Amino acid sequence: MTWSDRLAPSLDDFAALGRAAFDALPEGFRSLAGEVVIRVDDFPDDEVLDALGLQDPFELTGLYHGVDLGRRSVLDFGTQPSRVFLYRRPILDEWADRGDVSLGDLITHVLVHEIGHHFGLSDDDIHRIEDEE
Repeated sequence: MTWSDRLAPSLDDFAALGRAAFDALPEGFRSLAGEVVIRVDDFPDDEVLDALGLQDPFELTGLYHGVDLGRRSVLDFGTQPSRVFLYRRPILDEWADRGDVSLGDLITHVLVHEIGHHFGLSDDDIHRIEDEE
């Protein structure tokens, strides 16, 4: 196989991969996720990097932005929908560096991790669940 006719996946390609990953999740998981919006950007913006204390935009492959389910109230009106950001360039970089996982599987991993935050799970909770698999 030659790679001379291959291009890096575009933002639209990533959005399609993210949607396919979400659609392949178990129905119960998808229904609990509700109306989470999946957004794909090349990198996190400077405001996000500053808020997280990160210098290198390649350090962040995904981000959950919103009020997690455990902190929501029926009195919350006019709030923005919860969003999961997938960052294309850092994901591609990790995929190329690892070489042991398909791009679709890595996108699914990042997506599920970020939806875990939507459910109110911490990074430690998510890592503990992953380690049990």
